[in-house]
Amino acid sequence: MAETKAPWCSVTATVGVIGGRWKPTILFQLKGQPRRFNELRRLVPGITQRMLTLQLRALEQDGIVTRTVHNTVPPHVEYAFTKKGLTLGPILDAMEVWGNKNRPRSR
Repeated sequence: MAETKAPWCSVTATVGVIGGRWKPTILFQLKGQPRRFNELRRLVPGITQRMLTLQLRALEQDGIVTRTVHNTVPPHVEYAFTKKGLTLGPILDAMEVWGNKNRPRSR
């Protein structure tokens, strides 16, 4: 029996890069400015150090963020959007607007 391959879908491709539990929040926190690793860890509640590392590596591999090691004492690592990553701004803005409009109501 021949396998049929699903047609390419742009939404699936986008979700593959920015989807999941942690990536949207990480990207939202990077949207305004570059952030240090520990700063991101504080800004993304509930994420473990290992998971943040894995998510940032995946975003780096996809060309969305860049990792810069600053040779200071003590050394620190900073993450920022690449030029490609900056193009996600309107998507993140739309997600923020939608989330604010559809915020769960207090009981």
